[in-house]
Amino acid sequence: MSKGRILVVEDNIDTYKLLHFILEKNGFETFLAMNGRDGVTAAKKQKPDLIIMDMSMPVMDGWTATSLIRKDEQVGVTPLIALTAHALPSDRQRAMDAGCNEYIIKPMDLGDVVEAVQYWVNRH
Repeated sequence: MSKGRILVVEDNIDTYKLLHFILEKNGFETFLAMNGRDGVTAAKKQKPDLIIMDMSMPVMDGWTATSLIRKDEQVGVTPLIALTAHALPSDRQRAMDAGCNEYIIKPMDLGDVVEAVQYWVNRH
């Protein structure tokens, strides 16, 4: 039985495969959206237990997608982790202002990712 359903919004398929591997190994089910617009649609349709959001993507960036998800009545409270190469304090603040619950910088420590996912899924 799955510990939770995780929507990964990520345009880099290698990053997704890595996240998919480590999260599935730890009992989570994952599914992918390759840009922010598709991430918003998938969040509304799939109602995941948690969203991992890249911030720099084509079509719609993660900051915009996060803001739109937060405005939705049904999925707006879903825990959301930013996973990004943007490492400046101002980037972190922008993500938190958009509605992210946590901010993880790439390249990421997979143990930290699993720990954060477990924490937020259990809290939700």
